[in-house]
Amino acid sequence: MDNTFSVYKIDDRSLIAFIKREIHNLALQLGFKAHRAAETDIIIAELTSNLIKYADGGDLLYRAHHNGSCNVIEIYCLDKGTGIDNVAKIMKDGYSTSSTLGQGIGAIKRLSNDFQIYSMRGWGTVQYIKICDKADVTVPNSTTGLDIAGVSVNYPGERLCGDGYHIKYSRKGFQIFLGDGLGHGAKAHEAVEQAVKAFKQCAETDPEAVLRHVHEHVKKSRGLVATIAIVDYEAETWNICGIGNINTRIYNGLDSKTYTPYNGIIGHNIPRTINSTIVPYQKHQVIIMHSDGLRTRWNLNELTSIIKHSPGIIASALYKDNVRGTDDATILVGKII
Repeated sequence: MDNTFSVYKIDDRSLIAFIKREIHNLALQLGFKAHRAAETDIIIAELTSNLIKYADGGDLLYRAHHNGSCNVIEIYCLDKGTGIDNVAKIMKDGYSTSSTLGQGIGAIKRLSNDFQIYSMRGWGTVQYIKICDKADVTVPNSTTGLDIAGVSVNYPGERLCGDGYHIKYSRKGFQIFLGDGLGHGAKAHEAVEQAVKAFKQCAETDPEAVLRHVHEHVKKSRGLVATIAIVDYEAETWNICGIGNINTRIYNGLDSKTYTPYNGIIGHNIPRTINSTIVPYQKHQVIIMHSDGLRTRWNLNELTSIIKHSPGIIASALYKDNVRGTDDATILVGKII
C-alpha cells in the first residue's frame, strides 16, 4: 500500500471544482457507487469552500487505499486561520459564523465514516475525514494495543516519496520502522522500498540486529537513514535504535524524551558498535517519529489538550506547523491504549 498523501494548497476558489472532480473520479475508480461519490463531492466542496471563506486558504491532503474490508479515501484539511472557540457548537446544523445555513461541518460529519477535528483560537484547525465506499462501515477499535497513524508527503513536484514506514505485529509485541532514503525522488524511493522489504522479512527481535539486516540488503541502493522501535509485551519495554536523522520522542503525559540516533548511512557506512535504548513500556504513552522533512523544534504541550486526540490529529497538527517543504516529509504517531 502506498502510504503517501497528495497535497493541494487551497488558496483560490477556482481550484475547488478541479479538486472535487479529481477526487470524484478517484472515488469511482475505487468502486464507489454514484450516490456515494456524490456524497464525497459534498464533503470536498464543504471543506475547500470553508478554507477559502474562513481561513484564507490551507492544505488538503488525501490518499486512497483498501483497508481489508472496504475502499477508503482519507483526507486531512489543515489551516492556519483564526481557529474555533467552541468545536461542539459548530458541529450542530444551523450554527453559522456567516449568513449561510450553517450545515457544512454537520454534513461532513454525517457523510463521513470517521470525522475528527481539533482547533485552537489563533492557531487554526485540523480535520480528519475517512470516507469508505460503504456509508455504514464503522471504524473498528485497535486490537493490538497500539493506535497509530502516519502523514507522509512527497517532495513538491515529485511523484514518488523517499520516506517509508511499516509496522509489524506479533503475539510478543510490535516493531515500528521509519526510514528516509537519501535525497528525494525515484532513487530515494527505491532505497526505502528495499529497506521496508528487508524489514518485513527480518526475523530478528533486537533493533540493532534489524538495522544490520536492513543494511546488508540495501547496499546497492542510494542508502537511507532509519529508526527501529520495538515493544516487548512480556518485558514491558521499548527497545529503540536508529542510524541517521530520524527524530523519535516518547511522551509520558506532559513529559517527553528524545532518543538520539547514531551517525551513519544504512547501506553505506554504519557504526561497528550500536546499542539500543531500553525504555519502560506503559499505557497512554505517545511515540512520535518523523523524518527531517519536518522541523525538530516543536513542543506538543503548546497545543492545548491535543494529546487526548487521535494519533492522526496529532500527526497532522505537527505536520501543519513544522513541514519544511524542502524534502519528503513523514510523521508517525502511535498511542499505547
